[in-house]
Amino acid sequence: MATTGTGWPRGRTTWILGTVALFALGVLVGVPLGSVWVGLLIAAAVSVGWLIAYESWRGRNVGIYDRDDDGAQL
Repeated sequence: MATTGTGWPRGRTTWILGTVALFALGVLVGVPLGSVWVGLLIAAAVSVGWLIAYESWRGRNVGIYDRDDDGAQL
């Protein structure tokens, strides 16, 4: 894992800011729905997707061919 010299992994700040923005958006969505908890639950689910997408986008193994991986494995 690449670090910035401070022990803090590179890119983590961007992911945290994106997650905070998603939770704020979740609260804003939850208010019209009548429950902030519903908005936070939606934000939590989207945040997990955001983490997976962000780490995939950063990808360290781009272009590696694995003939046994058919894309259906996690």
